[in-house]
Amino acid sequence: MTTTRWGILGTGGIAATFASDLPLVPGAELAAVGSRTPEAAAAFAQRHGAARSHGSWAELAADPDIDVIYVATPHAHHHAAAMACLAGGKPVLCEKPLTLDRAAAAELVQEAQNRGLFLMEAMWMRCNPAIRKIRELTRDGVIGDVATVHADLGLQGPFEPTHRLRDPALGGGALLDLGVYPIHLAHLLLGTPATVRSWAHLTPEGVDETTGLLLGYESGAVAALTCSISGASRNAASITGTLGRIDLPEGFYAPHSFVLRRKDGEAETFDFPFEGHGFHFEAVEVQRCLAEGLRESPLVPHATTLDIMELMDAIRAEIGVAYA
Repeated sequence: MTTTRWGILGTGGIAATFASDLPLVPGAELAAVGSRTPEAAAAFAQRHGAARSHGSWAELAADPDIDVIYVATPHAHHHAAAMACLAGGKPVLCEKPLTLDRAAAAELVQEAQNRGLFLMEAMWMRCNPAIRKIRELTRDGVIGDVATVHADLGLQGPFEPTHRLRDPALGGGALLDLGVYPIHLAHLLLGTPATVRSWAHLTPEGVDETTGLLLGYESGAVAALTCSISGASRNAASITGTLGRIDLPEGFYAPHSFVLRRKDGEAETFDFPFEGHGFHFEAVEVQRCLAEGLRESPLVPHATTLDIMELMDAIRAEIGVAYA
């Protein structure tokens, strides 16, 4: 089996989670870590068994013994970090959201296409086996025509004003960090909405603390979605069709199972047990794409990323959240 040598750019919590899941990926090796300080990179490399560490993004991107880089910085740094990796000739898996807005995301997509390099937004939910099975079932009409999607995602607050989730300079707020999951679920099943209505309560810093979305579709379907950094919600989802319903339990964005409830009352549980946190599924998809010479993943294509970034731009405009 060919070994894929990974570099990780960033040393925060999500970088650590990805590194802890990487041993679950056949043929994957954590080869190097990069940070803006040599000390942080070296400490992360030692904790997670990386052979090398680099004290700058450019040094990591220039490492000849890396096949692909996972960008795990705060949202506001995604564009610059991913651009540095692409400039170094490296394929990129970049944390969600890809950037703060569609314009910046389009620049990254264009740069990757110009250089003939792979680029994927790290929307790991779309690579999860249970989510992929749900997409298959709905596409095959098992629950009939999808009529409604309900999903919510909330974290228990309160968070300090200096926390990244409340910092506009870091792309804070519930929408980009949490709301992107319910939005992706609705988009996966229903596509682009025809109408968007949103409302939010903002923090004193000017980012959204709690946001509600109502998306309408030409098919007649409706998606009702919420996200919040003020309290822990059920973090569950349901997809209702004309012939049945699919219920996703708490943690719908990384499910191990779901229940299909048919119109006649019959219930069927689908189980997809796995180790780790679920980040390894996106790493497997990246390695598959690289092995096949693909420049984007069919599970998280560039068009989908740009479409959802445009949708979130519109939502932010309506609720009054702007980033410098």
